[in-house]
Order: sequence, then C-alpha cells, then structure tokens
Amino acid sequence: MGFSGHLVFARCERPLLEAPLFDTTGPGLRDDVYEWQPRPGGWQTLQLEQGIWEDEHLPTLVEWTGAPACVADVSDSSIALVTGLDTGGHRWQAWLNLENAAALLVEEPEDVDDVSLWIATPEFEEAIGRKRAGLDAEVPADAEGALAWASAAGVQSTEQQARIEELLRARETFVEELFDALLDELGFPKAAQPSSRP
Repeated sequence: MGFSGHLVFARCERPLLEAPLFDTTGPGLRDDVYEWQPRPGGWQTLQLEQGIWEDEHLPTLVEWTGAPACVADVSDSSIALVTGLDTGGHRWQAWLNLENAAALLVEEPEDVDDVSLWIATPEFEEAIGRKRAGLDAEVPADAEGALAWASAAGVQSTEQQARIEELLRARETFVEELFDALLDELGFPKAAQPSSRP
C-alpha cells in the first residue's frame, strides 16, 4: 500500500510543526508526521498522514510563514493534487500522474448498477480517455501557474515552461517522487541528501 495523506511544502526559519495551525490537531501529531530532508533557504516538506491537513490550513500557513507554500493531496502514492498559494492570494493547482487521476475523476453513468462491471467495458476506457484529454488540456495553464508561484517564492526556474508541462504529464510509480522533481524543476534549492521516505 502506498502513502495517503499530504505533503506540505513551505519556507520557515523555525520547524514547520511549530506553526500554530498544528496546535489544534491534537496530541500524537508527531507520530503521524515525517520530515523530509530540508532544502537550503528554510524550505521544508512535511509528510502528514491522512486526516491531519484541512484545505483552510494553506492560507493560514502562508500567512504565518510570510511566504508562498503548497500542498500535495496524495492518494495511495499514485495520484496527487498539488495546490500552491502565494502571499498575494494567487492560487494554482495541478494533478500529478494524469492517467491515474483520470481514472479516479471519471464519472460513472447514472444507469450503472455495478461499477466493477462497468470498468471492464470499452465505454469506461473511452470515458477515461476523454477525462485524460481534459486534464491534459489544463497542463499549460497549470505549468504557468506553478512557475508564477515559484517566482513569487523568490526562485527562478532555469527550465522552460515546456519542461514543467512534460513533468506534469509524466508518470511515476510513487507520485511523491514527481512532487519532489517538480519542486526541483521549479528552481527550489535541492536538499543536500535525498530523503529516505517511509
């Protein structure tokens, strides 16, 4: 089984777990949090188990750190929805592992009684193809938003938008690796050592 939960990326001179928003999550939080190797400049990534992170935490975190931040909502290490927010309130989102995301997001017809039978049909494959095409059409805007967010964070990617688009269309067994690669390509300083994730 893969990881399901959230990857929280933000800049702070203090440990991110000291953010007030984590005070309300109850005791035992540290048992459900894994800290990745920090990146130079105070950039940190927390890997939080399912149920700790709420959508409204992102603006709270940006306000507390005074810097752009992003969070990846990961499902079974196979899909992630990344949401970034800068200090001006500008938000962007992008799916990672588009093929898996399309299969998750495809809507089943109302007349389907047994989903397990429907997923074995050509109609299901066609529905995934249409959903995948729709997600793919959003990639250029997603890449543009990611680059603008990184720029607001004070980093400059040496890669062109086409490389970010390529990464957003890439497929990895562990979507956490795609998230890490996206941060690298956006120009964030690399960690001294790769994180050995749980």
